[in-house]
Amino acid sequence: MRRGVRLGVDVGSVRIGVARCDPEGLLATPLSTVVAGESAVDDLAVIAAEEGAIEIIVGLPLSLSGAEGPAAAKARDFAMALIARVNVPVRLVDERMSTVEATRSLRASGVNSRKGRSVVDQASAVVILHHALESERLSGRPPGRAVEEGGTE
Repeated sequence: MRRGVRLGVDVGSVRIGVARCDPEGLLATPLSTVVAGESAVDDLAVIAAEEGAIEIIVGLPLSLSGAEGPAAAKARDFAMALIARVNVPVRLVDERMSTVEATRSLRASGVNSRKGRSVVDQASAVVILHHALESERLSGRPPGRAVEEGGTE
């Protein structure tokens, strides 16, 4: 397992949830929510620099069949914009069911639906990052696929 802080990102149409892990990659925790829009990539680049991130994991919302829809295209575009702005690797990982898992977990911990809306994006980012860390721990390889500047993966 590589050592260093990683960020997990859940790209939504209104909000972008951000999570971080400890330098040992053991625990993913909620960090912040960024407003989706023109400044989102810059805002996330600032967070990555402040946190000393060695990598950014962006969730790729595939359908249950594995196909990419409009939400996946938006996440991919965001990752492409991000790789052009930061000096650390950006990786896309399958995030199927992360929002469902995060919502279920919040509900089980007693977070009401009104407050849950404000934290579900961060919780989803935690789930995405947790699954990526587990994948790396089990396989010994970085999770998902690296995003390359210029449009290739």
